Amino acid sequence: MRFKASIQNISIFTKLTASLNSLGNFAWVKLSDNQVCFTIIPEQGTQVWAVLSIDSIFEVYNIQSAANNVVNLEVPLAPLTTALRSALQATSASIRLTKKDNIPLLALTIVTNSSINPRGAISTTGNSQEDSAFGNGYEESAFGRERETIVTQEIPVKVLSADSVSGLHEPRCREPDVHIMLPPLAQIKGISDRFTKLASGGAKPGAGMTAANAPRSRLELSANMHGCLKLSIRTDAMNISSVWTGLTNPELDPSQVQGGEEGIAEHPSTRMKALGSADGRSDQGWATVRIDGRDWGKVMSVGRLGGRVIACFCHEHALILYVYLPNDNEGEDESVLTYYMSSYSA
Repeated sequence: MRFKASIQNISIFTKLTASLNSLGNFAWVKLSDNQVCFTIIPEQGTQVWAVLSIDSIFEVYNIQSAANNVVNLEVPLAPLTTALRSALQATSASIRLTKKDNIPLLALTIVTNSSINPRGAISTTGNSQEDSAFGNGYEESAFGRERETIVTQEIPVKVLSADSVSGLHEPRCREPDVHIMLPPLAQIKGISDRFTKLASGGAKPGAGMTAANAPRSRLELSANMHGCLKLSIRTDAMNISSVWTGLTNPELDPSQVQGGEEGIAEHPSTRMKALGSADGRSDQGWATVRIDGRDWGKVMSVGRLGGRVIACFCHEHALILYVYLPNDNEGEDESVLTYYMSSYSA
């Protein structure tokens, strides 16, 4: 079993793992010949199924295993994110699967270059002191007026058998009633956090209460097929909402819908489009879900990756978010993160 790759986009890789880490401590990582998959399945809360094209993160990529060149790993996200952050200013970085004392490891090797000025002081392109602090070892070599620093950081992982993950699959949801392109997630997150804070009165957890067991605030998220999105929160003391209009409802692709054109004509979103209005004032044609405010705030952290986000509403049942990462190369497969959030009952 072998895996080794050079990383061409440290920033995206770091933002991805940091975003996933907000929702779970460990990820199931599936490495194959043509894609890399990250999956978070917490005991409760949002599930994430991310399918990334190899080129979105890696450059030179080699994988080999007896199981059709597929390697399944359980990876702790916090140590991986910390290691990647130390490589943000690196000249180059690579990652490989290895072993030490029979313990499987992901070894992240970071290379930084330093220049030596005429007085002998060293100017470093990366943070070598921080890298050395996190790394398990490093080497230095000087060539002329430059010094190359190599740091290797090791993250313990578990190798999973194909049988142990064969039963894992994405949640099954019915066809959505509404699908809509979301505005910038940073904008939604700012309003969501403000609503959640108002609902809790801005109070800090009291004696015997932690942030983890503090009362939860539930947000109500609604959308229609006329470009309208509404974010609301209701308590005994208040009822506030924020509405966006003029958003895009993507057209369905007949090749992706069962029954083609006829299937689109009978699709729930087509029936919903016959209701409602573009000004958002009609009470008809809305699909609604109720979600945990704190969990939603964590999901919104994926906005740091950029890209477009399509929200699919299954009325009173679930919200599915499709986050498409920016793709600079036309014709390449898109990388998409899929978030599944169950709706609370009214």
